[in-house]
Amino acid sequence: MKPSLKPGLKHQLSFQVPEDKTVPYLYPEAAALAEMPKIFATAFMVGLFEWACIELLKDHLDPGEGSVGVTISTDHIAPTPPGFTVTVEVEVTLVEGKRVSFQVRGHDGVDIIGQGRHQRTIVVWDIFNERVASKAKTAGVLA
Repeated sequence: MKPSLKPGLKHQLSFQVPEDKTVPYLYPEAAALAEMPKIFATAFMVGLFEWACIELLKDHLDPGEGSVGVTISTDHIAPTPPGFTVTVEVEVTLVEGKRVSFQVRGHDGVDIIGQGRHQRTIVVWDIFNERVASKAKTAGVLA
């Protein structure tokens, strides 16, 4: 990590919600979800919050580093239909070693749709990928 990664850094990301990011598309094989209204799914909102945090971090990481999400605590407080643009605002609130904490908030132009906290851990991709491959091999998942 670069020393530039400090509390107070902010980033904004906007995303127009397509139909395939609504609840029925989350798990198409789940009949209960397929019957739900076509509104921006909570899981996709969480992913959008993560994406904004990743974008904030990218200029503050060394080559070969990335981040993985480790905790998220958000409220999804308003529905967003397809076609609306969600703007996410994230701010670094704490940097403790390799762990970075964020405040996250999304707005669809009418309502605040979600807000909360998120933490990511900075990793070295080569080491991380080796651990994942070793786990998969141990479980017999990879040939």
